[in-house]
Amino acid sequence: MASIHREVVIDVPAEQTWAAMRDIGALHTRLVTGFVTDCKLEDDARIVTFANGLVVRELIVDLDDDDRRLVWSAVGGTLTHHNSSAQVFADGDGRSRVVWIADLLPNDRAPAIAAMMEQGTRAMKETLERAQ
Repeated sequence: MASIHREVVIDVPAEQTWAAMRDIGALHTRLVTGFVTDCKLEDDARIVTFANGLVVRELIVDLDDDDRRLVWSAVGGTLTHHNSSAQVFADGDGRSRVVWIADLLPNDRAPAIAAMMEQGTRAMKETLERAQ
């Protein structure tokens, strides 16, 4: 199983970063503008449209305000298994660090998913710092 780990430091307090991340239906407006172009809530999932045209149904597994951690699983599509988590940590005065981990199968999809996660972390940093 492929496991991809990305981290980004954002010049925004952890509480502000978490507030945007936990707003699970507003990815495209509050968290990763440009990387995600639309997001709709549907029961226990969100339907995410990425800038590259990919549309993914993501089941929300856990939303933990105490640990500032969100867990989701993409279903359908080319992946036979997908589980991701993103967690927000305070990182000094007025900064936050986001740790994003994705586990997936088949392994040969890892390079494409890693590239998307790189784009996503850049968009997250730009979106949140611009809103500051």
